Amino acid sequence: MQATARRVVQSDHSHGSPGDSHVRGMERLVLVVEELSLARNLAAVQKIVRKAARDMTVADGATFVLRDEGHCYYADEDAIEPLWKGKRFPMGICISGWVMLNSQPVAIEDIYSDARIPADAYRPTFVKSLAMVPIRTDSPIGAIGIYWAKPHRATCDEMRLLKALANTTAVSLENIEAYETLEKRVKDRTAELQAANEEIRRLALTDELTYLYNRRGFMLLGEAQLRQARRSETSTQLIFMDLNGLKSVNDQVGHEAGDRMLVNFATILRRCFRDSDVLARMGGDEFCALANSESQDADAIALRIREALIEFNKTSGQVALSTSIGVVNVIEHPEKSLERLVSLADAAMYADKQRSRA
Repeated sequence: MQATARRVVQSDHSHGSPGDSHVRGMERLVLVVEELSLARNLAAVQKIVRKAARDMTVADGATFVLRDEGHCYYADEDAIEPLWKGKRFPMGICISGWVMLNSQPVAIEDIYSDARIPADAYRPTFVKSLAMVPIRTDSPIGAIGIYWAKPHRATCDEMRLLKALANTTAVSLENIEAYETLEKRVKDRTAELQAANEEIRRLALTDELTYLYNRRGFMLLGEAQLRQARRSETSTQLIFMDLNGLKSVNDQVGHEAGDRMLVNFATILRRCFRDSDVLARMGGDEFCALANSESQDADAIALRIREALIEFNKTSGQVALSTSIGVVNVIEHPEKSLERLVSLADAAMYADKQRSRA
């Protein structure tokens, strides 16, 4: 079957005069230049070049070889039988390595009479003759090889076509490198802008002292959580808290001590609420939380916060913390906006503060 296929290929390649073949090769080269100008990755270049190299020179096989440090990597091929696709060979023992190391093309009519050819690697193949040119004369980055199943002396026209293809390939690979570099810069710049925008958004929604949400952040995220709670009819509590004594500490001890109070209170609140709850410092000494409370009531929430403060005061050695708390059950006010619910919880908090003073 393979021999039949080979004869068919050779028969197809043998028609017409050498002059006709050269004209067809030049016409094919023009098309290849256009195809390579549109290629945007190495795989596309390999596919174009391996087929074009064989077509233009009426050969039985073609390989696309890349320089991989000290090795020749046979990256792709188009041939009547398998050659060496996917394999690597030291540059010093194969003809493609010689071509790249010496920056010179080569044409060998009888591969077994040339000392540069590793005969053992070629014996299992159909190859009797070959031609190979470097991709880029200055510091070659690869090579293009063509092979014949019968003894063949590569003509000057065939070598010129192959060199022209290699030069066009070199330009295409350089363009791809430049394109990929530009694309990476665009992606990196886009990522930087996205990160900057996220940081700006975070700063716009976050209290810079406690790192809880600020009022803007609470209203934005709270609105979304409130809509979800009402759609799912989930029991949700809005808790408004006032850190007692902050003004006195600021006036008598200093704002640094007052800031520590706020940070400590925020830390305790984080422990009392879940990550899914929306927790914020609304401004000054006021804090607010919108919490799913399916398994607990308002009294349980307030008790948990006060018990956490008591434990903190026992061991901290810092200014004692206390809070006034107002809680509103969201489900009891289905038509009220988040702003209105905050006002109701604020009023409940104020009533709690008044009771503690009585």
